[in-house]
Amino acid sequence: MQKLELLYEGKAKRIYRTESADMVWVEYKDSATAFNGEKKETITGKGRLNNEITTLLFRKLQEVGIKTHFVEKLSETEQLVKKVSIIPLEVVTRNVIAGSLSKRLGIKEGTVLAEPIVEFYFKDDDLGDPLVTEDHIRVLNVASPEQVSVLRDMALQINQVLIDHFASCRVRLVDFKLEFGVTDEGEIILADEISPDTCRLWDETSNEKFDKDVFRRDLGNLTDAYEEILKRLGGISHV
Repeated sequence: MQKLELLYEGKAKRIYRTESADMVWVEYKDSATAFNGEKKETITGKGRLNNEITTLLFRKLQEVGIKTHFVEKLSETEQLVKKVSIIPLEVVTRNVIAGSLSKRLGIKEGTVLAEPIVEFYFKDDDLGDPLVTEDHIRVLNVASPEQVSVLRDMALQINQVLIDHFASCRVRLVDFKLEFGVTDEGEIILADEISPDTCRLWDETSNEKFDKDVFRRDLGNLTDAYEEILKRLGGISHV
């Protein structure tokens, strides 16, 4: 499989065409961004860590029957994935009050929810990726009610798998963001990535943060935090 021309470059990844119409080549970048791109920095090794962690987690999900776009890891920073049409919604699942939810509801960060909350955010940089209701989604016409139901069900299923998996590593899954895509056959599958860039991950005892909040809040060395997650997941540490 060959990497051909660049199709798209986002904040954290570059997407390239391949000679297969059904596959694209993903390259993870070393760039870190926060607050809708207002805070930016290049952090050597971040792309490798996100690629390796995403690979481990997508393989775990595939093992339990959850369909994803992941095909294979190609290098330390690259992977081959199925080509899909991305649904322009970020699906956020929350198990613990943190971040914007704490500010929005006035509930103390760290409060454990009795059951998960699923939220939808419209993917639009100019609008700041606003929180939307299912009625808003219908007005925007970016997903059908049936698709929204599938997204919610898949997010909750993935949440339970990841909660258990991270718990075995002594990590609390606070919340996380997913993106989904539609195949040419019309099937919805998990896409994008699952990494400390897209999850809040706390040590189950100390609540030490091992995610992008380390960068957002200037809490320490980002790669050290991501390396700790990789090590706990059983990946190969590069410290």
